[in-house]
Amino acid sequence: MENLFQSIIKEKGIVILDGAMATELETRGANLNHVLWSAKLLKEDPQLIQQVHYDYLISGADVITTASYQASFDGFAKQGYSKQEAIELMQLSVALAFKAREEFMTISPRKIKPLVAASVGPYGASLADGSEYRGHYGINKEALKSFHRERLKILIETGADIIACETIPCMDEAIVLQELLEEFPTVQAWISFSCTDGSHLCSGEKFEDVIQSINESKQIIAVGVNCTAPQYIESLIKIAAATTDKLILTYPNKGEEWNAEKKCWISNADHPSHFMEDAKKWYAAGAKIIGGCCRTTPDDIKQLQQLNRAY
Repeated sequence: MENLFQSIIKEKGIVILDGAMATELETRGANLNHVLWSAKLLKEDPQLIQQVHYDYLISGADVITTASYQASFDGFAKQGYSKQEAIELMQLSVALAFKAREEFMTISPRKIKPLVAASVGPYGASLADGSEYRGHYGINKEALKSFHRERLKILIETGADIIACETIPCMDEAIVLQELLEEFPTVQAWISFSCTDGSHLCSGEKFEDVIQSINESKQIIAVGVNCTAPQYIESLIKIAAATTDKLILTYPNKGEEWNAEKKCWISNADHPSHFMEDAKKWYAAGAKIIGGCCRTTPDDIKQLQQLNRAY
């Protein structure tokens, strides 16, 4: 099975991911103060989601990630959606990315077509209480598997190029996702973790240990970290590089801290973000797949083109 990222890396030396979806939606007037977060717009304003995808492609992204992070059967059901409606909205999240890519390729064709990654957020995201930044769910692996299985199947059946398992805060959830992927043996995925410092997941488990636990999977073609403060990323990349031969990816936030109670980002004056300068360090440390998470923008992603020229 050919690694989906290798042709891009061979041509450019780096794979550029997109940046934040929610940040851009809010900048353009969307109110996402809601338990469904970006997934709320799948019903209310899908065209705006498609436009954000397109703008990230224009900015140079090689991968666009669907607005399905917070889309789950439990989450939709709590808002009164039927199971069929939930399925259709999950499918729509991928269709919007496909449409954006088709429009982009018509206007600005590339030698290598950008990839569409179907976002699979953690169980904690469905709780809408910041649990993905703590990682202590209080449920067992079978319950996690039950939560993820059907949603994963729906997203895989859309034909998305790759599955993006994102902001995973604990080892149990990573292992569950690896086991579920084995039920779909032709599918490729990445897993990225949320970390609390330069060596531990949000759960407190060692980053090195969780990378080792999924190292044998042939379907997980890249591992790394997302939605984590920039000052911890270089250390985490170096740990991953010493632990695995898989491709390493990173797409951190801008260094602000999420307040789950107030549902807002709080600036961190002690660690100001210098996105492009930081990205050079991440690349040098071993990350070949780089983008942005919360609070990053198309302008940030556009800056990453400098990495193509620098290396």
